[in-house]
Amino acid sequence: MSFLLRRVVIFSLALSMWAAAMPAVAAPAGSVFTYRRVFKSSVPEFIEIKIPESSGNASYEIRQLDEDAGSTPFEVGVGLRAKIFDLAGQLKHFKGLDLDVHRKIANLGEKTFRWEAPGESYEVKFNYTLNTQATHLLQICEGLARQQELLDLLKRRMKYDRLGVNDALLQFESDMSKGVLPEPQRALPLLDQIAGDSRFVEIARQRARALAERVRHTV
Repeated sequence: MSFLLRRVVIFSLALSMWAAAMPAVAAPAGSVFTYRRVFKSSVPEFIEIKIPESSGNASYEIRQLDEDAGSTPFEVGVGLRAKIFDLAGQLKHFKGLDLDVHRKIANLGEKTFRWEAPGESYEVKFNYTLNTQATHLLQICEGLARQQELLDLLKRRMKYDRLGVNDALLQFESDMSKGVLPEPQRALPLLDQIAGDSRFVEIARQRARALAERVRHTV
């Protein structure tokens, strides 16, 4: 091996050792979509959903305005995330966007779409819109919020009010039939648990079993 080649090899090894010793630099975080609705005197008054593009680990917050703030994690599937970010892209990530109809109509709550990425962020606020893409995105977001409300209701009833489980299942069934719930399969663990637990009344167990079968055949 020539002297010059030996020097190149030694330098390469030294460079590799130096790189290995350096702390890893985290890759820039991906984009995040946020939906927020504030509507005083409604139930709920405050909804906020945050969904990262590169991960299913989203978060939601659903409460009255005078209640303590605090988000809860939940999962959003790959297909639904792709749809949400595709719609946001069609809306130019809300940059310079005006969605409101600017007419004298009832107050339906202030909605906010926000898109964030490393080094940039854009948002748009509106009361009511006729934009097709924005309306579709709004329906998905409101559906996710409603879905989480129903799942939380089911969990509370299962823990504190077993006789009320059937009523909660009826609400879930009604919204599912209307196509309101974007990912009804998220309820499958709860439905299977109710169906197999003799501590719940038989009508609730039968309804849970039927709903679980229906969900599995529609997703």
